[in-house]
Amino acid sequence: MIVPVPLAVEKFKSRGFNQAYLLALEVGKYFGLSVDNRVLQRAVDTVSQSKLSPEERRKNVSNIFYCEPDKLGVVEDKEILLIDDIYTTGATVNECAKVLLRAGAESVSALTLATGRQRGDN
Repeated sequence: MIVPVPLAVEKFKSRGFNQAYLLALEVGKYFGLSVDNRVLQRAVDTVSQSKLSPEERRKNVSNIFYCEPDKLGVVEDKEILLIDDIYTTGATVNECAKVLLRAGAESVSALTLATGRQRGDN
């Protein structure tokens, strides 16, 4: 099954869409896989990751995601494809994967549209 990274509520309100969810829908159509955008939720909105250092990114997303209790059975023993729009340090993907594995997923793989670099990276 495919699970998109949830977008912060305020960002969703300003954008009107979750880009990870839209990517997940397209990947799901292509591979014939189900997409569930209600499995992972954000407990809190956080500041944008784009200007943060790698350590600040890890702290920024630490313990902010959770799996909806009524979705635990949906995740259990499943191979999950986690979708996000951009991978820079891996902090968000790693935190989401931890939550899904704790919820009983058999495995979690990640797919992103793009990768980014931190300023000062070579």
